[in-house]
Amino acid sequence: MKKTVNLAATTRDRLGSRYSSRVRASGGLPAVLYGHGEAPLAITLDAKEATRHINSGGRVFSLAINGAEQIALLKDLQFDYLGDTIIHADFARVDLNEQVEVKVHVKLVGEAVGLKSAGAVLLHPASELTIKCRVTGIPEEFEVDISNLEVDHSIHVREISVPEGVTILTDPEAVVATIHMKKEEAVAEAAAAEGAAEPEVIREKKPDAEDAKAGDKKDAKGAKDAKPGAKPAAKPAEKGKK
Repeated sequence: MKKTVNLAATTRDRLGSRYSSRVRASGGLPAVLYGHGEAPLAITLDAKEATRHINSGGRVFSLAINGAEQIALLKDLQFDYLGDTIIHADFARVDLNEQVEVKVHVKLVGEAVGLKSAGAVLLHPASELTIKCRVTGIPEEFEVDISNLEVDHSIHVREISVPEGVTILTDPEAVVATIHMKKEEAVAEAAAAEGAAEPEVIREKKPDAEDAKAGDKKDAKGAKDAKPGAKPAAKPAEKGKK
């Protein structure tokens, strides 16, 4: 199960992005604690310590707020525009025996037999599972053995074993791991097959509509320039004939 992490926190009266920026500049992490019918409470944590525990998988925290202990569950995180620095955290008040819904990471273990095939690639669509259980029973993670996974085969959520008291809420048909051949190779094979087909026969270019139209205009102009009643020009006499 997830271990309870102890963190010291202080309340803060001033809210808003400007004051939150000041908290972060001084080494703090702005956070909010809510739930259990109580009003939301704005708090400040030590950014370095809180981030270290969160990044190492901490989920259940014992917050020491002004001398009083409060068990809280990490519910949400906000990151900076680069997506790599935590700038805000949301915690929900919980009881250790309370049923909660949380997301738990899925870890793939073993070397899949299907990956021995050239061009095979492993996909991990469902990397987290939403579960419901007591706070004291939240698993660290789910390990899924993919050693026997072959090409064009998949492991689904319904195949994962869970501890007693844990209910998986994620779609049981969701794919946790699957192995496919790279699409690039299929495209290359199709291109090679097309290249081996009969070459295209190059035919004489037919005059297009514009060329035909221009020719009609030229003929019409020649007819217009000819004088009415004019006789056609006589053919030049051939040499040797009178």
